[in-house]
Amino acid sequence: MNNIIFNFLYGFAHHFKYVDDIVFFCAIYLPYLIVIFAISFLLLHHDIISSKFYLKKISSKGVEIMIAFFSGFVAWISASVLKVFFHTPRPFVDLFNVYPLFYEKGFAFPSGHATFFMALAMAILFNHKKVGIIFIFLALIVGIARIIAGVHYPIDILGGFILGSLISIFFYSIRKII
Repeated sequence: MNNIIFNFLYGFAHHFKYVDDIVFFCAIYLPYLIVIFAISFLLLHHDIISSKFYLKKISSKGVEIMIAFFSGFVAWISASVLKVFFHTPRPFVDLFNVYPLFYEKGFAFPSGHATFFMALAMAILFNHKKVGIIFIFLALIVGIARIIAGVHYPIDILGGFILGSLISIFFYSIRKII
């Protein structure tokens, strides 16, 4: 099933330059925009920047911001550690007919991008449902783009999404207890 889904999605690559350019953008540059959007949303949504009482405001809403990015950071570190234990090759290493749109080093499972962005999206979702859904959608776009680009299998992305979600749920649960 993993290879069937991979071959289907990878089949969109290398046919039209503009499709490859969109996939490349979504896999490489969209992640930076997502981080900028998340920081901007979390700061501006709470009026932290424009508040007279900047320090008081950031201390009351800063926990939410810290948990969102701390969840993402811990998720990314966790994915990096798991790659040491799961020596899963990338599709372009594993399959002779895969020519990636760009090259990545290291092992593939779980995807660090998918893990980080799903953890960030879930952390935002817990506090802001509508915007959180947008972030989940953006995480899906990044994950699918990385499959189409030939640098990840679907299981790498799914594993990253599950790991990122579990880490965000863990930190959200701890926050509720405290």
